[in-house]
Amino acid sequence: MNSNKQTELLIIGGSDAGISTALRARELNSDIRITIILADQYPNLSICGIPYAISKEVPQWENLAHRTLGDLEAYDLQFEMNTIVSKIDSDKQLVYASDSQGVESVFHYEDLMVGTGARPKTIPVEGDHKGVHVLRTMDDFFSIEDQLKDTQTQSVAIIGAGYVGLEVAEAITCLGLSATVYQRGSEVLSTVEPEMGLIVHNELIEHGVEVVTNAKTNKITNVDGKYYIQNDNEKLHSQPYDMVICVIGVVPNSELLIDAGASVDSDSNAVIVNDAMQTNLQHVFAAGDLATTKHRLLGNTYLPLGTTSHKQGRVAGANIVGKKSTFAGIVGSQVLRVFNLIVARTGILPTEAALADYNPISVTHVVDDHKGYFPGAQQITITLTADEETHKIIGAQLLGHESSEIAKRTDIFATAIYNQMTIEDFSDLDLTYSPVVGAPWDAVQAVAQMLEKKLK
Repeated sequence: MNSNKQTELLIIGGSDAGISTALRARELNSDIRITIILADQYPNLSICGIPYAISKEVPQWENLAHRTLGDLEAYDLQFEMNTIVSKIDSDKQLVYASDSQGVESVFHYEDLMVGTGARPKTIPVEGDHKGVHVLRTMDDFFSIEDQLKDTQTQSVAIIGAGYVGLEVAEAITCLGLSATVYQRGSEVLSTVEPEMGLIVHNELIEHGVEVVTNAKTNKITNVDGKYYIQNDNEKLHSQPYDMVICVIGVVPNSELLIDAGASVDSDSNAVIVNDAMQTNLQHVFAAGDLATTKHRLLGNTYLPLGTTSHKQGRVAGANIVGKKSTFAGIVGSQVLRVFNLIVARTGILPTEAALADYNPISVTHVVDDHKGYFPGAQQITITLTADEETHKIIGAQLLGHESSEIAKRTDIFATAIYNQMTIEDFSDLDLTYSPVVGAPWDAVQAVAQMLEKKLK
């Protein structure tokens, strides 16, 4: 049985980008008909929070919802749950889909926003693969949860030592299980300099996580119910595991738009959008992890982040209802907790800066998070990078104790980079001070002044 459905704004995808588009459109236009197609039945859940649901720091997975279904329906949004889109016909402004019962529908739209996100990269599995998992959707979470309830599961291998991999390693350890992290590069957390990655590495070891670096995993092999990790040298690692979680990155889930004729980036396959989040197809917008993003230091790139998805979706929603809005771009701000440490970065690394034709100059400094005479001072490691020619701040990496306001101090640098501030400008910032939280020259300014000396 086929059904034909009319809507003004049709959104494919009910995560960050899709919901942000819908809410902004509704905020600006109370009358527009908005329909959201979901592949599952979990709109607006925080995928970033899944590791903390695994660890039970978030005791109920339902708490991951940014908004409940009732909250969203109060905005007069129509949801089509458990529905898979098979085709977009942008010339006729039609979308073809079918639900879990096989009922086919054709949606006619005036404007379409595609927020289908990204899907995980995978590793070949030889033999039974039921104990090998990825982590991107709620179904992935439920699959992991089901296995973790089995008391036979005691050892877990995590393939990938990026943000999600380290969050999962911490979660598994919090459950009292054995965790081993495999990283293809020379150090964990390649989004910061190796020296900082080493500090994170040591924090993992201190909390009982085994770390294996320089180990690119080519295959996972099941032997008698145990999983073995096979590396570049075609050798099985000696340790057997009950469970494997692969978090080695994502690729844009862009095939629907590619088949419809959308232009994509040749390197990443991300859908190319302009600053209004429009694709090259008429009346078709894209946002989130399937789309390119404007980086204020690097130009157009692919950097899938939840914060970016929210921003891009908001811009798309405004433009769809006629309020001109421009995506201002990102500076790549990211933060991670690893047990008692917080590590963050914003802007670009010195190596990235050199490749992008900047002339980077950096300084690394270890400084107290507040005045040393007040008890409880913790040390922060800060690497700050500027362009030697213009003196503009272009990157910062911070690492310290979870009590040291690492994220918010990183945000100060992010704001400076966004506004193209120079090192000299940075010292003029009027920041708060009390001996219990900082110093007359805050840690971020103390490092900036060290770099200023190098520039003279």
